[in-house]
Amino acid sequence: MKLATRDATKYFAKPDPSRTGVLIFGTDAMRVALKRQELIANLIGPQGEEEMRLTRIAAGDLRKDPAMLSDAIKSQGFFPGPRVAFVEDATDTAAGVITAALEDWQDGDAQLVVTAGNLKPRGALRQLFETHPNAYAVGIYDDPPTRDEIDADLKRAGVSDISTEAMADLTGLSRDLDPGDFRQTVEKLGLYKLGDPTPVTPDDVQAVAPTSTEAGMDELLHATAEGRSGEIGPVLARLQAQGVDPVGLCINTTRHFRALHAACADPAGPAQGINRLRPPVHFKSRDRMVRQAQQWGIRRLEQALEILVETDLTLRSAQKAPVMALMERTLIRLAMLGGRR
Repeated sequence: MKLATRDATKYFAKPDPSRTGVLIFGTDAMRVALKRQELIANLIGPQGEEEMRLTRIAAGDLRKDPAMLSDAIKSQGFFPGPRVAFVEDATDTAAGVITAALEDWQDGDAQLVVTAGNLKPRGALRQLFETHPNAYAVGIYDDPPTRDEIDADLKRAGVSDISTEAMADLTGLSRDLDPGDFRQTVEKLGLYKLGDPTPVTPDDVQAVAPTSTEAGMDELLHATAEGRSGEIGPVLARLQAQGVDPVGLCINTTRHFRALHAACADPAGPAQGINRLRPPVHFKSRDRMVRQAQQWGIRRLEQALEILVETDLTLRSAQKAPVMALMERTLIRLAMLGGRR
């Protein structure tokens, strides 16, 4: 049977040991591994692997010894409790061996957990689990974690009291980080708040958050919007060395100034306008962008957007012109415009 994302989150948190097996597949190996770890831990408990109630099998080994999987499912260990036979990195070539194991499965046998990469919808492995009456197939996609998944991570880390503002910051952070880094950040938050009975605040989240992977781009955008023209050249040189192209830089700058314009145009003021932006502004940049919107004002922000649109058209039509120099000149021009009182 197929298991939808929302239902899968609940199932991984509280799996049914009477199920025959679960197939977890997806393009992101880290996301698949995290879900597999969660499922197995909740099936056999924290001591399950030490008590040898988990058998790991590389899918490639099944070609040499097809009986290995059935033996792992049927064998009884010394310690009582649920058991798991885990097949890693399976492909459709393993479907025959896995089919035989599922057909031979009986109550009391180890539950079969299979992980795989990207599988075609009509591939043998997906069809096997999606059509099985007592097994599940779960696709893991590159979507940001849901609120239920974030709540589950917080619960595992021992964080139970978190303010609305801090939760909004944590949700924004979950969209910026890959799943493994985000889970480590939540675990770090749990240790940071250990013994502290007060609710988690935005300052707590900022204290444990890793440095943004887009720090160089953010640094350049903030320097431009805050009128610090002298900092633009050195930061731009570093970004150029990292492979950032002028058109992409222009797109990011335009996006930043459109966000400032939308915030400034909000009837409730820039602070409320920033909070209403979608996608949400990263919490580390929120206060700075509020100040930037207040400093610029609607009229100058409209001028800035006109300059950026003109630059974008020039960059896309330029043949042999020094396009990075053109973009640098635009950024300096914006910084000087924003620095005027």
